Amino acid sequence: MTEYAATQGEPRMFVKSVHGIRYQVKDVARAIAFYTNHLGFSLERQQLPAFANISLGDTQMFLSGPGASGSRAMPNGETQGPGGWNRIILTVADLPACITALKQAGIQFRNEIETGPGGKQIQIEDPDGNPIELFEPAR
Repeated sequence: MTEYAATQGEPRMFVKSVHGIRYQVKDVARAIAFYTNHLGFSLERQQLPAFANISLGDTQMFLSGPGASGSRAMPNGETQGPGGWNRIILTVADLPACITALKQAGIQFRNEIETGPGGKQIQIEDPDGNPIELFEPAR
């Protein structure tokens, strides 16, 4: 049994589902516009300027601005902010066409198309530098 092997009574028993994904953003209204206008998310609710809940299908995404409870500093004083390498992965039907449309809209790309056994992917950034992976599965 490894160090991380689960045993009965451990905290994992309490985890029932994924509630959503939280991204830290600098401007919630700008982030709402980006996700709804360019990526097809729907606005569920907003409490500007601090917070918004958007969705795509069954996936809930929470956009937390500087005034949101989900953006407060950690007990050691470390502040939360946008960016990094963890990312949401969105499935697309035609990656080259999607790239063309997003480039015409002035969206920031992090890399070029990468191809692997599972399909093709590329990374874009929201206006605050949060990464988003666009993925077209192999056929």
